[in-house]
Amino acid sequence: MALPPHPPHAPPDLRIGLLGSYGGCNIGDEAILMCVLSCLRAHRPHARLVVFSRHAEHTRAHHRGADEVVDWEGVPQKRVLETLAGLDLLVLGGGGILYDGEARRYLRLVQAAHDRGVPTFGYAVGSGPLREADDRKAVRTVLSAMDEVVVRGEESRLVLEEVGVERDLTVTADPALLLSPQPFTPQMMRQEGLPLDARLVGMSVREPGRAAEKLNEGDYHALLADVADFLARRLDAHVVFVPMERQDVRHAHGVLSRMSAPDLGRILYNSYSPGEVLGFMGHLDMVVGMRLHVVMFAALSGLPVLPLPYSGKVFDFARRTGAPALVGVAREQAGLLLAELDRLWDEFPQRRADLHGRVLALQELARETYARCGALLDSVDGGPDDARRSGDAEDLRRYTSASQPVSLGDPGGGA
Repeated sequence: MALPPHPPHAPPDLRIGLLGSYGGCNIGDEAILMCVLSCLRAHRPHARLVVFSRHAEHTRAHHRGADEVVDWEGVPQKRVLETLAGLDLLVLGGGGILYDGEARRYLRLVQAAHDRGVPTFGYAVGSGPLREADDRKAVRTVLSAMDEVVVRGEESRLVLEEVGVERDLTVTADPALLLSPQPFTPQMMRQEGLPLDARLVGMSVREPGRAAEKLNEGDYHALLADVADFLARRLDAHVVFVPMERQDVRHAHGVLSRMSAPDLGRILYNSYSPGEVLGFMGHLDMVVGMRLHVVMFAALSGLPVLPLPYSGKVFDFARRTGAPALVGVAREQAGLLLAELDRLWDEFPQRRADLHGRVLALQELARETYARCGALLDSVDGGPDDARRSGDAEDLRRYTSASQPVSLGDPGGGA
């Protein structure tokens, strides 16, 4: 009598691929990868998780949840295509990857998966701007053939509909909302030259580029210098710049150089895991941020936060959390911005409960994304394996908190 293909209590070696802006040393993207890996591991403890990375060595070093890591940029494509062909599911995202100059590159691999009969799932994908004809065509064609597409915000859904994507698009929330904090210890504070007994205001900056094409570097450096000086005086605080990519350090220096009180400014220089950056928020009293995930981490930590929306994704998150948000970061907005900061500080005790409730609702949406992905996996292999338990949430917390420091190397696509 022939043996069954798998022993009754040994689940099949399901292979799940993850494709996103991973290995690019953007802490927001790495937080997303950490959380998506954790969600998949909680649903399928015995699955083999394969990450397609822009920098495989970096991903191997910083993500224990990945069983296999494959370089997919600047390498012969034979191995990449062979790996794709062996998958039971390819997960695209999360994070902001469908934008001009990048979308077609990611979607080329998704199309290759389709050509090989591999199901695909869009996991809280961010999109826009999308103006280039080749990228728009790739988005229309490939997304329409995916098994399911979940976008991380309303602005992404609107962008995809404008491009001409004709399919159901579920709006969810960023996977990084499920990240667990790790301690940012007093020793770490001392190593960064940060006081333990003073108010601290966090600030994040970013470089202009395709994802922030309307930023004028000189104007926004000067504007944020005005903001930093105001907060240092108003709150008797030190201002701490939180880099999410290596280039952020240069722009933080650009702001510091324009401050009238640069001695009250600091920059985090050491490498930290996403969980440690989230843990650092516990030392702050307020955050002003351009980077989406700094704003997100502040909201998760229950801090008064003023997003500076250089793009739709930041404005969308501000709207969903009830945070004040000014459109743009132009120098002529300085007076309005300072008045908004003043009001935010004074009124936040009354806003705190509302923020907490909104964050909980967004976290529930993020969990629904992983449940949707799990349902697709169930349809692929006939149901969850024997090791799945009602304690999935506990597994999720355990895996998510197992994060490693992320060096700020060359920037990736930007979450």
